[in-house]
Amino acid sequence: MKVNIFLRRSLRAALLVVSFALLTHPAHATGHHKTAQRPCISTDQAKQYAGKDVCVTAHVYDVVELKDGTRFLDVCPLSMPDAECRFLMLSLYADHGEVGELRRYQNQNVLVRGVIRPMHGRMGIMISNARQFTGGPEKFRPNPRLLRGFFGQSDSMPVSDPNLTAHGRQRSFMNRYLTEQHTTAAK
Repeated sequence: MKVNIFLRRSLRAALLVVSFALLTHPAHATGHHKTAQRPCISTDQAKQYAGKDVCVTAHVYDVVELKDGTRFLDVCPLSMPDAECRFLMLSLYADHGEVGELRRYQNQNVLVRGVIRPMHGRMGIMISNARQFTGGPEKFRPNPRLLRGFFGQSDSMPVSDPNLTAHGRQRSFMNRYLTEQHTTAAK
């Protein structure tokens, strides 16, 4: 009898764990499965998504490397004139270590996630990290204009906010001299 009660409790606990795992799995919890995700767009549709972080599907016909180390994934057929090719995928030399070898994508269909940006009269994606080929985001790049003149050891603000500076005007609520004059004149 004790064994039977123990088995029932163990079975209940196992069912509880399995049902909890199924309910908390992201596909089951939201009611959406992987197939319900937003599909990738084609290179022809990219102009409509300027400034947006999207997934783009393309066939890589060739990988071109310039003398300075910048690499392009050529996603236009060789029969198409260069002036008619309206999309490009670009990887800078500075990102070479994080992107890795791009020649392995030659003559293959790829899915690349990134922000669609205008580039020299075309739309394009900057490939700055290998994770973009698996749905991950681009490498974070801080805005250099915001960090100008900031050092970790300095007491100054890391961001130059015009609302925090006086611009030659006096701040009467912070000026001790004006406050002292005001209180002595009132007496």
